[in-house]
Amino acid sequence: MKLTDLFGLEGKIALVTGGSRGIGRMIVEGLLEAGCAKVYIVARKKEQVDETAAELGDKVIGLVGDLSQMGGIKALADELASREDKLDLLVNNAGAAWGEPFEEFSEAGWHRTMDLNLKTPFFLTQKLLPLLKKAGTAERPAKVLMIASIDGFKVNPWPTYPYQASKAGLIHLTRRMAAELIQHNIVVNGIGPGAFPSAMNRAARDNEETVKRGIPSRRVGVTEDMAAGAIYLLSRAGDYVVGTTIPIDGGVVNANMSTSFVDPSGD
Repeated sequence: MKLTDLFGLEGKIALVTGGSRGIGRMIVEGLLEAGCAKVYIVARKKEQVDETAAELGDKVIGLVGDLSQMGGIKALADELASREDKLDLLVNNAGAAWGEPFEEFSEAGWHRTMDLNLKTPFFLTQKLLPLLKKAGTAERPAKVLMIASIDGFKVNPWPTYPYQASKAGLIHLTRRMAAELIQHNIVVNGIGPGAFPSAMNRAARDNEETVKRGIPSRRVGVTEDMAAGAIYLLSRAGDYVVGTTIPIDGGVVNANMSTSFVDPSGD
């Protein structure tokens, strides 16, 4: 089998939530390079969505929506169903982080983070199930990719309590949803990013030299690292990987003997 058959996504239709910037945009760029016919991106801010769609070309279609609420989730699913009769690839990337001291942590911060990071991936996948089922076959299943975090695998010293809890929950939810949806020829997996520079990970973006000292690979992640991991799981190459969340982190979770307290996630 040729590498293009294993890793190509020629003609596929994808949706990437939070796809206008950061890790979401990195994945979008990878999907385009792998041959996707259309990549829908959705985010709350119209200016960011329009700017990214214009920069990445006419295969990227920008949609605006707030996925933290059920109304926004349903509206997105309805909009996509009005445009497409199937969905090959769903990347549940939209997320939020909130940090406050333990004694002062707010209910608003808790709900915002837990809803977007854990509730939204579940219910958006539920609402898009008819389109995913139409796309999936035994030979070429549809794919759902959850974007978790290394903070779902290990403790982070930052006071981002619901972020860490939600990402740990998402890793287990990935397993449970994978067990449910494989019968419909839909494969669910996840990625646990480490230090990738973004507006959400300002430590990696603004203090790269400090952050990389806590990473066994001694560097922060780049677009190619994230795109490659996503393409592997979303393409034919990853069809026999089911319910697994892969850390893409330069070794922080599984190959770290450092006693440094530098935390590369920066959330």
